Amino acid sequence: MASPASQSPDRASTLAALQRLIEVVAQLRSPEGGCPWDLAQTPESLMPYVIEEAYEVVDAIRQGNSSAIADELGDLLLQVVLHAQIASESGQFTLETVADHISEKLIRRHPHVFGDINVENVDEVRQNWEQIKAVEEAEKTDDQRLSPRLSRYARSLPPLMAGMKISQKAAAVGFEWDSIEGVWEKFHEELAEFHHAIAEESKARQQAELGDVLFTLINIARWHDLDPSEALQETNRRFIQRFTQVEEAIDRPLSSYSLEELEAFWQQAKARLAGQ
Repeated sequence: MASPASQSPDRASTLAALQRLIEVVAQLRSPEGGCPWDLAQTPESLMPYVIEEAYEVVDAIRQGNSSAIADELGDLLLQVVLHAQIASESGQFTLETVADHISEKLIRRHPHVFGDINVENVDEVRQNWEQIKAVEEAEKTDDQRLSPRLSRYARSLPPLMAGMKISQKAAAVGFEWDSIEGVWEKFHEELAEFHHAIAEESKARQQAELGDVLFTLINIARWHDLDPSEALQETNRRFIQRFTQVEEAIDRPLSSYSLEELEAFWQQAKARLAGQ
């Protein structure tokens, strides 16, 4: 690790920039001369912005645009500082508390960096992390069951990500198929039940069976070390690219073309993009 002295010039400017942001947010929240919108915010009202800003950071990273990444990270950092400011006003916690807690957690979960533990590779780092995390969670509660943690994933993560996390954690304790063939059999079973629900059952049952199909697909993805969220994101991107090509190729409203004509345009767009 670099010494504090070697980092001091950059650290000083970074701390000055962070202090400026803290002061700006405090002024926005000030009852005297602050912003009415910022003053009206609560942790609950800001929840959509936290999610939105996190996704916009991810989008900027995918685009590889460093300027956009810096800009979006700033928007996400604002959410952290604003939440801490609101909490500090009611004496719950401060930004210092937030920073101290994550620093302590990082030090605790990296004994190979800050302690005397030796690791050989990334897999060992990950195993240590999970073991330390499990001990920490066990200390927080007397409930040693896995289900409370699974419930937390379902509440706090986007559905596809939650499904993968739940699947991984359940498999790690032995709740798992013997082979990928068993997962495929389960998929076909769930798909047949979904077909039946669509034809014969209520909307609630159709929703439930669709969820079962999707969850089984997530398990198939896990077995093959695939990321379903990334896969769907990429499919969305390809669809928009092809749809854009179709719109650029036509000279009248989409609704005036037959399905066969649109399919021909679609296949042309697909071929053009595949050749790029």
